[in-house]
Amino acid sequence: MKYALKVRYIGKNYHGSQIQFENGKEIEKPTIQGILEKAICTVTGEKITENNKRPIKTVFSGRTDKGVNSKGQILHFKYDKPIVASRFVYSVNEILPPDISIRDLIEVDERFHAQKSAKRRYYRYEFVNRRNKDAFDGDLMRIKYDINLERMQKSLNYLLGEHDFSSFKSSGTLNPSTVCFIEKAECKKLEDDRVVIDIIGNRFLYNMVRTIVGTLLEIEGHNLTSEHMKNVLEAKDRRKAGQTVSPYGLTLLEVQY
Repeated sequence: MKYALKVRYIGKNYHGSQIQFENGKEIEKPTIQGILEKAICTVTGEKITENNKRPIKTVFSGRTDKGVNSKGQILHFKYDKPIVASRFVYSVNEILPPDISIRDLIEVDERFHAQKSAKRRYYRYEFVNRRNKDAFDGDLMRIKYDINLERMQKSLNYLLGEHDFSSFKSSGTLNPSTVCFIEKAECKKLEDDRVVIDIIGNRFLYNMVRTIVGTLLEIEGHNLTSEHMKNVLEAKDRRKAGQTVSPYGLTLLEVQY
């Protein structure tokens, strides 16, 4: 049987969502996947071997980097016994650390794949736009200069549709395909001088959202025109884009199937 889980986590204390390997051996650094698999094995009674081999393996909808949060990460795993969802969710959550939790568990069709079946990913980047810090800003990036939301939105509009996003791809991208379809790209200001940038797309390249935000801030910080984003996109050259901003403030809000 195959099951799907919705997972929420704060990524600050973990080295990304995915277990990492070096020379075929798992690197002993805490990851969301590693912590979850251990908790699932504990609840189901599956024994983890001495060399840290876990009999239950999870597949995530996509990778999130160190420091990136999730309110809607989806994963699947196989288990040959029926699971009572309410009991399972409660038991796993009691084992997990405070910054990781699961919300839902459902049995899914064997054809379901957390990554390959996904149609859209919804990311939000949040930062603070004010000169002075506040004790409750947490780890959010603080931009001290004034930003122009109208110009930012015009810049984001150039990203809508299907494009080659090579300019926003970091070198760690494993998938050679650089074409993505962006369905939504919007910015708005919330209370407490917080600015959010919402982006929905069918797929995202490694560090793509953070580099898009870095390019937006380059436009604002240097008072460039919104057409600069169009020029960067069409250049298909990472050197033309802005910096990759801090992972703190980036959240995977939802994965749609």
